[in-house]
Amino acid sequence: MRVLLDECVHADVRAAFPDDHVETATEAGWRGLEDGVLLALAQTRFDVLVTIDRSLEHQNNLANFNLGVVVVHVRSNEIGSFQPLFSQIRDATARVRPGTAVQVPR
Repeated sequence: MRVLLDECVHADVRAAFPDDHVETATEAGWRGLEDGVLLALAQTRFDVLVTIDRSLEHQNNLANFNLGVVVVHVRSNEIGSFQPLFSQIRDATARVRPGTAVQVPR
């Protein structure tokens, strides 16, 4: 699986995906892009976008994109907030379908 970590997601979340190709939005050169532009670019290179931006799916029509979105609910962007959720995040990326979003609650 090809996973893109949104710029608001701690880069060390890549450890949740030891067998997958993972890049951050910054590594891809997409830092600071509007959500719609990011989704359009991401769908050309990735299967899933992992974000903490809870408004992304409400401000964009995900059905228009060939990309799944996983929205992780964490208290902060510190890696310690993500680590207990690694297995849930992995499971969500495996089941999300293009054009939809899956929530990972705390």
